[in-house]
Amino acid sequence: MAQASGLARVAPPERDAWRASTTGTGELIVAAAATGAREILVAVGGSATTDGGAGAIAAIRAGGGIGAARLVVLCDVEAAFEDAPRVFGPQKGADFATVARLEQRLHALAATLPRDPRGMRFGGCAGGLSGGLWAAFGAELRAGAPAVLDALRVDERMRAAQLVVAGEGCLDEQSFGGKIVGELVRRAGAAGVPIHAVVGTSRLSPEAAGRAGLARVWTASTLDELAAAGQALGQALSPR
Repeated sequence: MAQASGLARVAPPERDAWRASTTGTGELIVAAAATGAREILVAVGGSATTDGGAGAIAAIRAGGGIGAARLVVLCDVEAAFEDAPRVFGPQKGADFATVARLEQRLHALAATLPRDPRGMRFGGCAGGLSGGLWAAFGAELRAGAPAVLDALRVDERMRAAQLVVAGEGCLDEQSFGGKIVGELVRRAGAAGVPIHAVVGTSRLSPEAAGRAGLARVWTASTLDELAAAGQALGQALSPR
């Protein structure tokens, strides 16, 4: 959904958490259903929206629905539907007053849907899109990180590795609440393999990162910095 309704699609001065819509994501879902797909995976995260999926729901209904296709939403956070404005609204351009308005709008939307998405784990992903799709179309909400890592056979790869390197744009407490980094840390710990993170920025102290299970955090936001981090990691693995 980030390709259709994502934060990266909107320049910082143009971010408007109130007006941003998931309509484009709904149109993509309709297009996928039109191909005859039996299962449609909707990867959520990085959204610019907090409309509870209202735009996507309207687009899907206007497009004739999804037929017999089954929707599976791959979720990146565990937040509840009604918590999406408070937790994620500010990064999408919402001030305190707008967050309150967004919360009211999500509660009003929930009351109109076939099922009430409030209180559900994973319901607040992408500004409530996940909860909206569950409520309107019976979508299955699935933890996205395990689904992706299982598809890539990461556990098998870890057992043959000397270390794991995880990437993240901004490392913070949310990184361990359903995102890839947190799942990689959990699996690396189970496999007994050290894990490092190369990130654009980090809001965690080295001590906090260590307590979370990371061997070290490397900050790199340019190609040169990424190359330097890779060299340092390689040197750390080289025989003395």
